[in-house]
Amino acid sequence: MPIGIFSHGLAREYETNFLARVNCCMLAGRMKDIYIADLASFEEGKPFDGFFLVLAKQLRTTRTNKPYLNLMLGDKTGQVEARAWEPGDPRIAKNFDRGDTVKVRGCTARFDDRCQIKIDQLRLALPLEVDKSDLLPATAFDVDVLWSQLLASVESLANPDLKGLLMAILTDPVIADAYREAPAARGLHHAWLGGLLEHVVSLLGLAERVAAHYPILDRDLLITGVILHDIGKIRELSWTAGFEYTLEGVLLGHIQMGVDLVEKTIATLPDFPGKLRTLVLHMILSHHGKLEFGSPKLPMIPEALALNFIDDFDAKMQAVTNEFEKSLREGKAHDELTGKVWSLDNRQLLNTRRWLGEGREQGTEIRDQGADIREQQEANIDSADSTAPSGS
Repeated sequence: MPIGIFSHGLAREYETNFLARVNCCMLAGRMKDIYIADLASFEEGKPFDGFFLVLAKQLRTTRTNKPYLNLMLGDKTGQVEARAWEPGDPRIAKNFDRGDTVKVRGCTARFDDRCQIKIDQLRLALPLEVDKSDLLPATAFDVDVLWSQLLASVESLANPDLKGLLMAILTDPVIADAYREAPAARGLHHAWLGGLLEHVVSLLGLAERVAAHYPILDRDLLITGVILHDIGKIRELSWTAGFEYTLEGVLLGHIQMGVDLVEKTIATLPDFPGKLRTLVLHMILSHHGKLEFGSPKLPMIPEALALNFIDDFDAKMQAVTNEFEKSLREGKAHDELTGKVWSLDNRQLLNTRRWLGEGREQGTEIRDQGADIREQQEANIDSADSTAPSGS
């Protein structure tokens, strides 16, 4: 049966992973020892060695027309500008470009009150010197567990046509690998490796609760919409050198790309009901909720409305969580507001759990509701077995 992302003991895993993310530089036993988040506390001028992903590379000139190399370097904790003032120095490699991993020897410096790296030496990193997960932010959850939860949701469907459609898509090894690794967005929410899968599994937990509460909803159709609504992001986004849009993604967008993928899959399934095809495609086309938010159609069926609401809710709650984590890293007191949050109309936020002094200092403790959730899902599945959606 499907299991919500915070059920079956994962609440404790979430708290542990939250602490790991906040204190990422305290962890031991990694190939990469220095992260960009560490640099602000470094003594200026003190040398260090570190591995970073090259996000941008540009040869510039100073006001006196002297050339220098300007780089934007990144890892899973952030980005930093770096400069090599002597690009002709033989200790500065020439054979690297955007998307490569490099080893840098240098020191921190400050310019306009911003931390930078002054590069003394630079070379390409060897393949086994650093792990990709250290260079790009990644989900704090076990991807294998998340994937098993998603497949369990598919297996629980009573409608054989919807189950067959999902299995045809998710058993494609290329699609499956991309679905497990893709971010959910370039920057707004779940913008990390595995973010798409984490977001979808979280939505599955919400969908189960909503479908159980509102009998008007077709649970199997809602679950299908949750799993497929962002499927186009596996082709819209690239995550080799940071998180960027592909050219196809810029020109078409993930909604159209998702519709195209699903339509082509349905075309390979004999006797797939025409009415179900229309409903599934409508959920993908309308999941952003408003025309001005990029949806070519407004939600016009109950399941599409529910999908839009829970999708937006989950994204906003993750944005709130991100801001609270950022405030902790910045050392803000419990009674200080966050910075302005663009995705929430530039409003500032107060972490009520910290302010009230409840729970842990992080203020993100999540109660383990696994038993209640599992009982609810068992009831949903029993109900679905007796009243399978018509779909045609």
